Amino acid sequence: MKNWRKSMKKNWQLYVLLIIPVAYLLVFRFAPMLGLQIVFKDFKARLGIFGSPWCDPAFKYFIKFFNDYNFVSIIKNTLVLSIYGLIAGFPLPIILALSLHYTRQKMIKKTIQMITYAPYFISVVVIVGLLRQFFQVRGGFVNQMIQILGFESIDFFANASSFPHMYVWSGIWQGIGFGSIIYIAALAGVDPSLHEAAVVDGATKLQRIRHIDIPSIMPTAVTLLILSTGQILNIGFEKVLLMQNSINTVASEVISTYVYKTSFESPVPQYSYSTAINLFQSLIGIILILIVNKIAQKYSESSLF
Repeated sequence: MKNWRKSMKKNWQLYVLLIIPVAYLLVFRFAPMLGLQIVFKDFKARLGIFGSPWCDPAFKYFIKFFNDYNFVSIIKNTLVLSIYGLIAGFPLPIILALSLHYTRQKMIKKTIQMITYAPYFISVVVIVGLLRQFFQVRGGFVNQMIQILGFESIDFFANASSFPHMYVWSGIWQGIGFGSIIYIAALAGVDPSLHEAAVVDGATKLQRIRHIDIPSIMPTAVTLLILSTGQILNIGFEKVLLMQNSINTVASEVISTYVYKTSFESPVPQYSYSTAINLFQSLIGIILILIVNKIAQKYSESSLF
């Protein structure tokens, strides 16, 4: 206690700087958690959170979600989009970072960085608008190329099987450059003497990448993989909702869009039910983080905690 007071007195400026982020966490992260109790209540807006009666049984809305006829398809669609995006998108920023790291022409390197970073700053609405322009049946660039090759035009947005591919690869295109930044920073911290010794020993670039660069960025990659795994069920609803229509719903209805529709598009808003679904989603994310972190501890020297 005495040492803590001494440290606080000596570094009081740092503690003052902590006030704003701590206040932010308390107000916008911890205080709203009081509202989670509506999961176990028959919430009525006129009675408020504390005035609404407790539901019976306590896990009524969880049971309702598990028994929902949409449950299997919603979970399946969410997992397909998330796992597909993780498998396809996780290694690409690493490959881009390694490629840029070994590019010696500064002009080419900066041009590629600018081109790959720029899409990240385009809003989701604009991205979906571009997709609709590129993939539209009449006049769309993609369908024009298909017609030149002698095939019939395809209505991609009316084809449920094409939805996951458009969603995932447009997301990869948008985020690959920004995602590579952290790996570029990690590669910049690799000891140059290791590469110098490898060159003297006659190692090729691929051998240097395999034995020096990849092991050096592995802790960063493992940490990001663990965090990404925890977000498997947490797909942002904006892009999915904008790309969704009545025809491709069979492949595009995910947890986040279902929660949105249950809360705001239903004739009778079901706030307790939608909150229960969100809580289930968060609990699964926490469990996945713990499992993947445990696996990382067992099979590698890196882990989140």
